[in-house]
Amino acid sequence: MNLVFLDPGRLTARLELDVRTETPDGQGGAAESWNFLRSFWAAIEPVSEASHERASAEGVTITHRVWLAYRGDIAAGMRFRKGRRILAIRAVMDPDETRRFIVCRCEEESR
Repeated sequence: MNLVFLDPGRLTARLELDVRTETPDGQGGAAESWNFLRSFWAAIEPVSEASHERASAEGVTITHRVWLAYRGDIAAGMRFRKGRRILAIRAVMDPDETRRFIVCRCEEESR
């Protein structure tokens, strides 16, 4: 196995981690809200972009790799925030299985 090296000086983006919670609305449905969990220093690496059209509105989805110190409590379905930017976490992996850091595959949607 090849070890992956990450210079800690690259962790320059301060991100906030949010977890989604659903509260019953009393009519058989649920209201979705996002709650702040904690902040992290991370490195954001843009990967690709794709244009799309939804409900006659054009938008762009940008994929990123987000590198941060290892945490076992981050999972797909959560999201990172950086100011007004929202990065939805789609997958989480430990690239060299050493529990030193993790890489999250994220999508950012802009309109």
